[in-house]
Amino acid sequence: MRPSKNMQPVFRALADPTRRAIIAMLAEGERPIAEIAAAFDMTRPAVAKHLAVLRDGDLVAVEQRGRERINRLKPQALRSAADWLNHFSAFWDERLLALKAAVERKGESK
Repeated sequence: MRPSKNMQPVFRALADPTRRAIIAMLAEGERPIAEIAAAFDMTRPAVAKHLAVLRDGDLVAVEQRGRERINRLKPQALRSAADWLNHFSAFWDERLLALKAAVERKGESK
């Protein structure tokens, strides 16, 4: 199963630890960019670039409220990535069961 082209921006957004940390922050609630930037040792423009990548992946929405731009998580976009990754869970389940069986056989032969 290959990720579709429309999933590429999601995986690009998830590839960076700073962006994953921003997603975790926004999972707790919406925040203005100043609050997000305060949590990182980088400039506000650098955080804005990370937020732009998250918007490109449709993981974050921005709403103008007065003078502030409020960022909120759009968790639906994570669903496509989770579904793609879950496709491979059967592979790992099979491998882990085979490992368990091999260990048990080795334990019985002692």
